[in-house]
Amino acid sequence: MAIRPAEQLIHKAAWLYYAHGLRQDEVASQLNISRASVAMYLRKARETGIVNISTSTQLFTDDVMARKVEDGFGLDAVWIAPENAYLADPSTDIAVLAASVFLELVKKGDRIGVAWGRTVYTIADIMSFADLQDVTVVQLCGNLGAPYSYRPDQCTMEIARRLNAKGLNFYAPLVLSTEELAKSLRAEPVIRDQLAGIADCDLALYSVGAVDADSHLVKCGALSPAEMEALRSQGAAGVIAGQIIDARGEVLDCSYNRRVISAALASLRAIEKRLMVVQEDTKFEPLLAAIAGGLCTHLVIGAHMAERLLQYAEAATKKAS
Repeated sequence: MAIRPAEQLIHKAAWLYYAHGLRQDEVASQLNISRASVAMYLRKARETGIVNISTSTQLFTDDVMARKVEDGFGLDAVWIAPENAYLADPSTDIAVLAASVFLELVKKGDRIGVAWGRTVYTIADIMSFADLQDVTVVQLCGNLGAPYSYRPDQCTMEIARRLNAKGLNFYAPLVLSTEELAKSLRAEPVIRDQLAGIADCDLALYSVGAVDADSHLVKCGALSPAEMEALRSQGAAGVIAGQIIDARGEVLDCSYNRRVISAALASLRAIEKRLMVVQEDTKFEPLLAAIAGGLCTHLVIGAHMAERLLQYAEAATKKAS
């Protein structure tokens, strides 16, 4: 099984010290912890079997993949849910792991930005209850019509409820009918201040959406299948907080994006910890776009997606050389 979130720092310290050959003070500097903590983590890694001086345990071998993904894509932390053939829906394990990781990352007094979609709502639905003080959960984009499942306001308020936190919803639609109307609404003081405050978040939780007929933007009626296909031909690669991004992780220059009420990508990048959770293997290209755009610092994925990322990174390295 994958390492638990509480073991992540121990594993990362062991990886940097044994696999990369860093000195203990260098490990401490990179992880922003004391040298004494590094020594303690390395001792725990040996005592618990994460590291064996003669040969790595299966636990360490399995999670070497996570460390390699971190190295290959410059991510702060990666967690990989193992493939479990006995599960009818393997993505469930990813959501369970992500909920645990999320709770580990949240600190008292944090301001948390939350997007929407099936993945985020599943995480919220299975998350354990926690009584954290002075935590605020902020919706990252405008809302959708009532009949649609996994709405932004539902995701935000359910996570706030699980954390016993304050929830702040956007009282604006995700997509407006005209660019002029969207521009005017973004200029309204309440909406303007809420958008401006997103950069002050300590943690963001979101997934990345696909740009095909199964996209949430198509299912909720924001775009037709034909409109989405046209955007794909223009370079659309993924969806972040309701906005369409290109392969570089930048906002696609299109009328749809100019009609959206959502956090600017610069505001998302300003958030220190950007936790992205991807359940579906079909989101490989959207995930690459999100990583390329600096929209992900912490990542929870399945083993198969991790293998694809490593193959991509290895191929890119060979091509560059």
